[in-house]
Amino acid sequence: MRNPFLAGAVVVMTAAALAACGSSADGNGPEAAGAQRPAASAPAVPGPSAGTPTPPATPSAGEPEDPAAVGPSAPAAGPKKPSGEVTPATGTFTKKQKEYLEDRVPTGMDPAAVLQTGQETCDKLRYLVKADRDTAVGAIATDEIPDAADAVAGLCPRHQDLVDEAAYAYPDGTHTGKDLRPGVYRSASPTTGCSWQITGAGGKELSSGASDTGTSRKITIPKSARTFTSTGCYAWLPEGAEG
Repeated sequence: MRNPFLAGAVVVMTAAALAACGSSADGNGPEAAGAQRPAASAPAVPGPSAGTPTPPATPSAGEPEDPAAVGPSAPAAGPKKPSGEVTPATGTFTKKQKEYLEDRVPTGMDPAAVLQTGQETCDKLRYLVKADRDTAVGAIATDEIPDAADAVAGLCPRHQDLVDEAAYAYPDGTHTGKDLRPGVYRSASPTTGCSWQITGAGGKELSSGASDTGTSRKITIPKSARTFTSTGCYAWLPEGAEG
């Protein structure tokens, strides 16, 4: 389920990115040269909305889907440029930027465009962390910010702690078997229709609950758990998961 706060953050960040692009349209700005651009700033906003999110509008026939609504896409499939051919139209890439772009630039695509996608991912994470860290981790765990792990590793390693925590989080859905890790978890940005159930061997219910307040709740997944199902809770972040 898409997080309403994250959707709003994406719109703000996209608007900032478009404004930055317009300022260097003459080809002499740092973005045109392929250099890493400064992170876009954004105004402070209130915390995640507790209300049920409004479904995104369906685009009209023949109308492209708003990229701000879906976030940056993963690199296109197909043949990739050899690493030696990944160069900007003007200027140079930094060592970190070259490492991020290796095996990620499809033949015929401007490597600066691929780099910008990764930089926008870092910008979104930076903005979300300032507003609400749990939402930032949840956005990685639910893949609402796709390709976050690669962007962080190559372009903004200061956010590696978010990626590490998201690896132990549970997005909404059903999780079974070896995917379950005993421990205490808290819900991140739940809706007013958040519910969960934990079952053990033979489908025996171990615990369940629901929350219509939109506030964070805590649950404990025991070692005897076999299935954990979550709906409307967005993501569950670890507080004491056992390895």
